[in-house]
Amino acid sequence: MTRGGWILAALLLTASAPLAVAETGELYVPQLGDLMDAAQTRHLKRYLAGKVQNWDLAAYDLERLRASLAQAAVLYGGIPVTNVTTAEPLQAVEDAIRGKDGHRFASTVALLTDRCNACHQSMKRSFIVIRLPAGEPFGNQCFSRRNQQINRRRKRMPSR
Repeated sequence: MTRGGWILAALLLTASAPLAVAETGELYVPQLGDLMDAAQTRHLKRYLAGKVQNWDLAAYDLERLRASLAQAAVLYGGIPVTNVTTAEPLQAVEDAIRGKDGHRFASTVALLTDRCNACHQSMKRSFIVIRLPAGEPFGNQCFSRRNQQINRRRKRMPSR
């Protein structure tokens, strides 16, 4: 893991520590499966946002994905840190988002997806296979920036 990755992981752990203490004073540690479910959701949402070129939402979900992976690396020492941080593919996706490059975004997300599956295989979890989304399961969220702009205009319209 790069120095920046370790710093990010340490910051995430310290920032989330106060939230991890329940009212009983017991430390709550999320299960690895829960962290990976969050990562999978972010993978999907980032892909859908990038597909319609909503780069702000894609960037947001990329950072949330990084946070889930960094938290998994810090909390679960049995996982090779280089597996869950996947620095190069994450950086490539970020570069595509910053460049607002839909073609590069699609190829870098595919590379990141391959890296996820390689990690699962290395951890003897090859039965967990991630793929690029085939549909849009989040019917309650608008991914298109056009629809977001329409919704903002509707809120500004006076009611009758």
